[in-house]
Amino acid sequence: MDTPDATIRDWIGHSRSVTDTLTARLAAEYRATMGPMLCKGPDIPGLQWILAPEIYPAEDLGRDAHPRLGLFLPDLGLPRRMWAGGSITWHGGIHESETVRRDTVVRDVKYKEGRSGRLGFVTLDHRYLVDGDLRVEEVHDIVYREDHDPSQPAPTPPQAEPWPDATVRATTPDATLLFRYSAMTFNGHRIHYDPAYATGVEGYAGLVVHGPIQSTWMQHLATEMLGEVPTQFRYRGLSPLTVNTPVQVEGRKTPEGLELRVRDMSRDVVTMTATATA
Repeated sequence: MDTPDATIRDWIGHSRSVTDTLTARLAAEYRATMGPMLCKGPDIPGLQWILAPEIYPAEDLGRDAHPRLGLFLPDLGLPRRMWAGGSITWHGGIHESETVRRDTVVRDVKYKEGRSGRLGFVTLDHRYLVDGDLRVEEVHDIVYREDHDPSQPAPTPPQAEPWPDATVRATTPDATLLFRYSAMTFNGHRIHYDPAYATGVEGYAGLVVHGPIQSTWMQHLATEMLGEVPTQFRYRGLSPLTVNTPVQVEGRKTPEGLELRVRDMSRDVVTMTATATA
């Protein structure tokens, strides 16, 4: 593992606070966007991701239309950004009409060598509070990669192992889902709506389904299986999921709680995994 130089490590501890209100319109947009993949009940995991987005003018955006690095997050010299995973601790959730303050701190910055080259990781800590009451804690891992090399073959992920006892939900994400989620979260990343950029520049097979969408699917399945929102939820992205791909969101019981995954049925590959405990 490489250690970032002192300039990069100076970003550790960088912080900011943003407030936002979960309006009736925003809550309705969320329910309409996620549709039948939502769990039943008054508490809705994943709502924090539609609040307090990064809002910058066009001149502050990078090549990928995300806010350029060096504003709040460090520039690691690696241009391709992906949502790598994280963990969520649930203290009660966020409800319609509440005003939320999100406090964010850069916890760590590091480099690793992966199968496809050098990787940079930035870890953020988020705390979502309503009137000083902590509702959700989150650790968010972002990975940065080198530019796509079309001369190199794409990594071949392993085949999914059988889960014959799994509880299953099926869906097929399309471009409308990605557009609505990007609009709702003010996410300008071009891999979610610009096919030429996603395939020609970043080397994906098509438009990429957002990491938080996949995580939200698993959180809602976990809530149905547990009968309550998981107190602890940890998830990790393994392989890109692209649009118009039949998907199964699967969960099974373990001695500790639940094990969950998102499975790309066209390739029989797991794109994201998670664990959940009540």
